[in-house]
Amino acid sequence: MATNSYTGVKNSVAEHAHDGEFGCSLKELRSVMELRGTEALQKILDSYGDVNELCNRLKSSPINGLGGHPPDIDKRKLVFGQNLIPPKKPKTFLQLVWEALQDVTLIILEVAAIVSLGLSFYQPPESEGAHCGTGAGGVEDEGESEAGWIEGAAILLSVVCVVLVTAFNDWSKEKQFRGLQSRIEQEQKFTVVRNGQVVPVPVAEIVVGDVAQIKYGDLLPADGILIQGNDLKIDESSLTGESDHVRKTLEKDPMLLSGTHVMEGSGKMLVTAVGVNSQTGIIFTLLGAGEDDEDEEKEEKKKAKEQKKQDGSVDNKKKAKAQDGAAMEMQPLNTDEAGDLEEKRKANLPKKEKSVLQGKLTKLAVQIGKAGLVMSAITVIILVVLFIVDTFWVQGLPWEQTCTPVYIQFFVKFFIIGVTVLVVAVPEGLPLAVTISLAYSVKKMMKDNNLVRHLDACETMGNATAICSDKTGTLTMNRMTVVQVYIADTHYRRVPEAELIPSTTMDLLLLGISVNCAYTTKIMPTEKEGGLPRQVGNKTECALLGFLRDMKKEYQAVRNEIPEEKLYKVYTFNSVRKSMSTVLKNADGSFRMFSKGASEILLKKCYKILTASGEPKVFRPRDRDDMVKKVIEPMASEGLRTICLAYRDFPAKDGEPDWENESDILTSLTCVCVVGIEDPVRPEVPDAIKKCQRAGITVRMVTGDNINTARAIATKCGILLPGDDFLCLEGKEFNRRIRNEKGEIEQERIDRIWPKLRVLARSSPTDKHTLVKGIIDSTITEQRQVVAVTGDGTNDGPALKKADVGFAMGIAGTDVAKEASDIILTDDNFSSIVKAVMWGRNVYDSISKFLQFQLTVNVVAVIVAFTGACITQDSPLKAVQMLWVNLIMDTFASLALATEPPTESLLLRKPYGRNKPLISRTMMKNILGHGVYQLTIIFTLLFAGEKIFDIDSGRNAPLHAPPSEHYTIVFNTFVMMQLFNEINARKIHGERNVFDGIFNNMIFCTIVFGTFVIQIVIVQFGGKPFSCVGLTVDQWLWCVFLGFGCLLWGQVISTIPTSHLKFLKTAGHGTQKEEIPDEELEDMEDLDEIDHAERELRRGQILWFRGLNRIQTQMDVVSAFQSSTSLQGPLRRQPSSGSQQHDIRVVNAFRNSLSPYEGLEKPESRTSIHNFMTHPEFRIEDSEPHIPLIDDTDAEDEGPTKRNTTPTPPPPPSPSSNQNNNAVDSGIHLFIDGSKTATPCIPLSPMHSLETSL
Repeated sequence: MATNSYTGVKNSVAEHAHDGEFGCSLKELRSVMELRGTEALQKILDSYGDVNELCNRLKSSPINGLGGHPPDIDKRKLVFGQNLIPPKKPKTFLQLVWEALQDVTLIILEVAAIVSLGLSFYQPPESEGAHCGTGAGGVEDEGESEAGWIEGAAILLSVVCVVLVTAFNDWSKEKQFRGLQSRIEQEQKFTVVRNGQVVPVPVAEIVVGDVAQIKYGDLLPADGILIQGNDLKIDESSLTGESDHVRKTLEKDPMLLSGTHVMEGSGKMLVTAVGVNSQTGIIFTLLGAGEDDEDEEKEEKKKAKEQKKQDGSVDNKKKAKAQDGAAMEMQPLNTDEAGDLEEKRKANLPKKEKSVLQGKLTKLAVQIGKAGLVMSAITVIILVVLFIVDTFWVQGLPWEQTCTPVYIQFFVKFFIIGVTVLVVAVPEGLPLAVTISLAYSVKKMMKDNNLVRHLDACETMGNATAICSDKTGTLTMNRMTVVQVYIADTHYRRVPEAELIPSTTMDLLLLGISVNCAYTTKIMPTEKEGGLPRQVGNKTECALLGFLRDMKKEYQAVRNEIPEEKLYKVYTFNSVRKSMSTVLKNADGSFRMFSKGASEILLKKCYKILTASGEPKVFRPRDRDDMVKKVIEPMASEGLRTICLAYRDFPAKDGEPDWENESDILTSLTCVCVVGIEDPVRPEVPDAIKKCQRAGITVRMVTGDNINTARAIATKCGILLPGDDFLCLEGKEFNRRIRNEKGEIEQERIDRIWPKLRVLARSSPTDKHTLVKGIIDSTITEQRQVVAVTGDGTNDGPALKKADVGFAMGIAGTDVAKEASDIILTDDNFSSIVKAVMWGRNVYDSISKFLQFQLTVNVVAVIVAFTGACITQDSPLKAVQMLWVNLIMDTFASLALATEPPTESLLLRKPYGRNKPLISRTMMKNILGHGVYQLTIIFTLLFAGEKIFDIDSGRNAPLHAPPSEHYTIVFNTFVMMQLFNEINARKIHGERNVFDGIFNNMIFCTIVFGTFVIQIVIVQFGGKPFSCVGLTVDQWLWCVFLGFGCLLWGQVISTIPTSHLKFLKTAGHGTQKEEIPDEELEDMEDLDEIDHAERELRRGQILWFRGLNRIQTQMDVVSAFQSSTSLQGPLRRQPSSGSQQHDIRVVNAFRNSLSPYEGLEKPESRTSIHNFMTHPEFRIEDSEPHIPLIDDTDAEDEGPTKRNTTPTPPPPPSPSSNQNNNAVDSGIHLFIDGSKTATPCIPLSPMHSLETSL
């Protein structure tokens, strides 16, 4: 926006200056770009004459582009703005601190500490201190009692520490994420013409006046006007919401907008608006301004949704049904209902769950928190009761006015002990561990060529059970070369000399390949000595151009003679045509068309073939079958891709053909030759696939190639092993097998095929989407399959989105595919996927390690604090000590254990699957085993420590007693045991050697050592705040020895086989979709994903509402019956409906007071991993391109698969009851809807009122 205000401020003078500089101002260009279609054309004609004139005014050339001189580029940036959209401001450190302070337990602690501080300054008069009971008396000396404030201050200080650490973690994670975002942005390049050369420049460097080359699959980086286009179709749904592809031509609609996707064709455009002045930029700027209005919009959306439910649902269902059938290869939804259907589809699709791990963890954390709350409450109650009984009953003292502050001080102390039990019990380190682990993995995965776009993809990948991979470029090198050719009646096993081929055929071949390959495809000289020439653009076309070079012919000369502007018509390649054709107009008015494409498809359209003499002869179906058997199949069985080159002449006397009628144009061709193109398998792929199979992951190949080629490559890769019973299908056969008589896809039919299917050849993007969806929705295995998919083309978008993890190719991938993906493979290599699996499993294991460690500490600390408090009326571990333990075990341990590097051994086990509990029985055994050891040691020290070490007992000390050696030893031993147990926690599958690879993780070593050093400082110099006394050397040695015992005890535990301990339970299961009651599923209709934490927290609320609801419904029913029996039925019902409104208001108020969580659990709440992704919000989720879902999947999505059948209520009998249709089921809805339907409900019959109120 800066540029905009800049032109405004210097008003007219500046405008003139710009006009003098460039022939049009920023304002003019913006106003042109806001028009569409014919209006825009008219405006361009009126203002500038034509696009070329506009080029001149912007000092650019439609052919050579800008000169590319730095001063000129800078000037353009100054006048027209940069191609950058300024990102949203990150949260400041102080904001993050404020957010960290919102933690409930911390707030409770702060309050308790402040109360404790206040009370500690109150001194009861000396003489009376004695008669307030034994607990208060007996304070040794004056100085000590004055130091009572220290504990409160120390608690506050430690709270500050915890908050700062949390805020710092959040801040660094946000910073990392921004780094990641900017790295993704920097990698985006776009091809522009500068100084006659085609050069890729970073998107941010594009300026107004650039001539950009656009091609299939591009995401347009700026607004522009078409200069020249071939068969160009654009998906503008991200801006307009219209899902039909818009055809762009110079005559009808030359306006190209940023943020839209090129779905077909190619062309050149003149850039006219960049950054905040482009259409996408304007929207983003509005969004920045409109953040405050968001809540209002949400309300309106809700209302709109209600309306929609009423009007649209019935007829949409019919439309959806009508839109069935395989004929609609890629047909988008009709525009007006696209929105409605989108709504409906959202409601019927299974909800995208939050990452599996996130779900399990949140649920576990909530359960542990609840248990901790109960324990701390009991602790406080017992302490208070014991104190009261002891003081007022046993000692029989009266409650005296002067003693009140002393007693309150005791109660505050008990309360603080209770809160510290809670603090230790609540594992707030869990979300932290996940975040650290994921962030660390993402950073390291960059080095392994995985650019992770969505954090949870990293962890989902560890559970993957199936990978559907493309062939070209992923399994193969994507460096294509022609190695065999059938030309002039001869099958050459390697590229022949040009002399062997008749000159007429040779000329046709040279012209045909040169003009019928995209002009963006080139072969460039090598960058380093002795290397291979660089292939730029489409690799299959590069192979054909290389074929000309091998025959010593130069394609560039032909292209210079016939520049791209002179091509009469181009039918670009797409997944339906599977061929590309270019038409040239000859001087005599006749036309010649060159075609290239998949051999079995094009040969069916050939009726002649060039012979050895260069003359065409008739080519009958019988000849074609011979050729398939003798030429194409042998080539394919060697893993070659076969391409047929053909041409057709349209004589001038027939006049100009109808170019739009493709089926008539693309027939009666003359075949020139068939080439076999080799794309060698990447050397590292067979090994990577072997690793996958060993790790329990099935690799399937989905390719557009012919089935023999696919089978040959699959065998080379090791996807097909000789002697195995596997299926290789072609797309057509696959479709025939999975559809019933009506042509609908049936899940049972897919279930019969997918377990054995290994290769799907000649497949369309639809088939890929169908296969992925079929495997994910399948219920025949006990674990739901987790599917990863690789894709590079625009049409792979739907499959990439549907898959659990979508991998897009960083080099060959189009922008659309990258947009739909979760992880981008920066080197397009299959073996990087295996690395991703390894990292994913490692994340899972890291979390489990941390859990094992954390839960041991939790169990021990809570039990010690609880029993200690109950028996000795004082917790052996003081509040500040607990907070320190909490800090080391939460924050530091999560850092130490979450950053373990992955090892190859992770690939030796099967995937865990979605339902595997976080805490396995082996881990449970370790937790309980170590818990027993630690409790034994601590209780021995607590109750017999003074005898063992021959020191004073620390039990039953008065209120402000000085710290004792006894309790210091207990605290120190406790921490030592945790430190050694941290080493034990490194292994969770019962391995013996816990030190294995410990020095590979320097963070771990540093943290353990650092914690040890700090512990020494705390014990020796902590003094009163930490309730510690310096210990002697042999006391220290005993503490360390007892801690070391943990390692020895760990060996004992791992000797006991888990299978014998049948009583052990697992914990930390994910919530299964089936477990969620239907009512809640309805509540979740508006949510895009199910957040398990919210579910746990809301369950309490929902029960409340359900109770209220029942009462309300019963009251309504009763009053309805009363009204119907009385004479003035309708009249008497009126006040009731008013009162109903009143009830509603009450309940609404209730709701607001009841749901403090609505404020806490916003995406901003720091506990969620997801905000890691959503903080630097520059992704407007809704603006992601709506890639039309393919043919029958729409009607299919509601199909009867077990996973997504959520009973939807039958269509309502009348609109009025519809609004309340889900009221009783879903508690909360009632109050929102009720308020709209309340007043008009003056029922005429008791039944009617019953129906509405129910």
